[in-house]
Amino acid sequence: MKVIIADDDPTTLVVLSSLVEKMGHDVVEVADGEAAWRAYLDNQGPCLMLIDWEMPIMDGMQLCRKVKQESRLNPPYYILVTGKNNTEDVAQGLGNGADDYICKPFNATELMARICVAERTLGLLHELHQTRQALKYQATHDELTGLLNRRAVMDALVKEAQRSERLGYALHLAICDLDDFKQVNDTYGHLSGDLVLQAVARYMQGMLRSYDLVGRYGGEEFIIAISDDKGNAQQIFQRLLQEISQQLFTLHDGQSINLTLSIGSSCESERLTEARIIEMLAQADRRLYIAKAAGKNRMVTVG
Repeated sequence: MKVIIADDDPTTLVVLSSLVEKMGHDVVEVADGEAAWRAYLDNQGPCLMLIDWEMPIMDGMQLCRKVKQESRLNPPYYILVTGKNNTEDVAQGLGNGADDYICKPFNATELMARICVAERTLGLLHELHQTRQALKYQATHDELTGLLNRRAVMDALVKEAQRSERLGYALHLAICDLDDFKQVNDTYGHLSGDLVLQAVARYMQGMLRSYDLVGRYGGEEFIIAISDDKGNAQQIFQRLLQEISQQLFTLHDGQSINLTLSIGSSCESERLTEARIIEMLAQADRRLYIAKAAGKNRMVTVG
């Protein structure tokens, strides 16, 4: 792990650095609290801070309060290293946010043991952060395709509507449905159907811009939101329609098939409320139904 060591005494700094490096950690040495603060800001990952209490520019207690006020997903483990050893000083140090406290002259074995505690604690916090991120991803993304799921798409549409308003663009919504997809599942099996859905999701992500919104709306339906002028948005939808119809989709048994897409779209340039976004989705859904009834493999924007 990264270890930031701050002490204005060169001898103590050398001793601490040597001990920490022997434990296999990366050391950043500084001689005052301000330099320690800059080193902390430069390091975005988990770290241990071994900080002297009495230093120039900014002392260890001031630095501790400043660090603890910084909102981070991976907060540091903070150990005060100081000659102050009475009960009141210890209580003050811990009360101001320090995670641990060791007095000078320190015992190397004891300090190493405390560093091991810090390492275990930071490891557990990192695992907790990773678990939270994984759960957040699972809650917002479709397990099969990796696209945003329906609930996350609905939340994202509100933000996308706000973005389109700021940019002065209209919001274009499209509901895309794979034509005759039930036949793929019935004829080739659900494993093949899953491969097709994953491939379509990849094509959509590859064709759309990084700031366009795409998600799985349910089953074989996908939803796309684009903030742009009408011409650009319609070109993107039409190109997607054409590209899907020209692709060969590889199935579970190695066979390849062609598929087509039907699209219903709606557009709104006025200020959008959540209720209006729902109306736009309903409008796009009705137009998708018209596209299906008119022969599929087409887009309907009015009607």
